[in-house]
Amino acid sequence: MTNPILVFAETQDSKLKKSAIEVISEAKRQSDNLKAEVVAMLIGSGVEPLAKDAASYGAAKVIIIDGPDFKSYTTGAYTQALMAAVEKTKPQAIILSATSNGKDLAGSVAAELKTTAAQDCISLTYDNAFVARKPVYAGKAIITVKIAKQPAVITLRPKVFPASAPDASKSVSTEKLPVALSADSKRVTVKETVAAAKGKVSLTEADIIVSGGRGMKGPENFKILEELAGVVSAAVGASRAAVDSGWRTHDDQVGQTGKTVCPTLYVACGISGAIQHLAGMSSSKYIVAINKDPEAPIFKVANYGVVGDLFEVVPALCKELKK
Repeated sequence: MTNPILVFAETQDSKLKKSAIEVISEAKRQSDNLKAEVVAMLIGSGVEPLAKDAASYGAAKVIIIDGPDFKSYTTGAYTQALMAAVEKTKPQAIILSATSNGKDLAGSVAAELKTTAAQDCISLTYDNAFVARKPVYAGKAIITVKIAKQPAVITLRPKVFPASAPDASKSVSTEKLPVALSADSKRVTVKETVAAAKGKVSLTEADIIVSGGRGMKGPENFKILEELAGVVSAAVGASRAAVDSGWRTHDDQVGQTGKTVCPTLYVACGISGAIQHLAGMSSSKYIVAINKDPEAPIFKVANYGVVGDLFEVVPALCKELKK
């Protein structure tokens, strides 16, 4: 048995995030080839009951760091916690999801280990070392990187790696790991967390996203997209232009300086298709563009394009879908 693969299993609202399930599932696929164990790590407050869920997706062992100091994510606290697990398990790889927290934590841990973090990977294989493919230059090119130094630190793009079917019969070995935070790790604390609207679908985990850009003409017109999203159980996103205009919050921004998404269906309404935006959504499985400018760059990446006024097309589409 070779050294284990350590997975940071991110949680939200007392559940494993979908992206965490994908990471555990991919780690298990890799471990089967390497004859290695998957060790999942749960960090937070009240996360111990989730150990069984982690096991059902392939974790052979779960390390739990649970306490009030870890209720909210901070770089210092979670880095110290993850480093404690690294010291305990001596893993050959540390795999995280490429969420905002996951990418931040991966960079910090890689710096502590004096190694490289391969971020936002879209494929992972093993050839005497882990080999990952990842987009660069705002998604215009894909590079292949071989991570020679152990432990390899890797983040996987959400919704690219399939989640395994859960097996509730799987048993799991758990270990609570006490971590006393250093003064340095406590320099930053979270005073308040403002939750998104209840029932709102997360952009990074949504199967369908409906996004609006400058062509929406104002914040009041996003109600058209909200209605369409409600019909198809989609998340609502926005381009940087819409966010910079104050029409939507930054949490809704899709693009290089916003969120990178990979839904099954992405509907772009009134979005011209600037390279910054394409970097965040071009890996969507299907892209539908609605724009009255037939020369808009968005049509170059779209699977389906509608040249027309979104204020006529979207309500008509919504009406048909309701039928």
